[in-house]
Amino acid sequence: VQLQASGGGLVQPGGSLRLSCAASGSIFPTNIMGWYRQAPGKQRELVARITSGNSPNYADSVEGRFTISRDNAKRTVYLQMNSLKPEDTAVYYCNTAPNVYYVWGQGTQVTVSS
Repeated sequence: VQLQASGGGLVQPGGSLRLSCAASGSIFPTNIMGWYRQAPGKQRELVARITSGNSPNYADSVEGRFTISRDNAKRTVYLQMNSLKPEDTAVYYCNTAPNVYYVWGQGTQVTVSS
């Protein structure tokens, strides 16, 4: 399985971005999928996850600002990020959650700065 994240970029504080992660392979529809992020000098953290039945769960730091969704037919998971803050700056990845089963992809850089 390969996981390809995209959609990152440079955005001002308060702005929005929508990330996408496309997964190859046939296992995706049955797994809980998550979005992770890793800021410079920090450990990778799980910020949102969603079950195969579309039940989401969020880290406190992004609750109310981020929305995770998935399209099983397209094998794609999304992360809508609103009201972005400088502390959201990180490389964002997707993978299964909370247990990581697949090799990490390259991720997509999100930079929140004025």
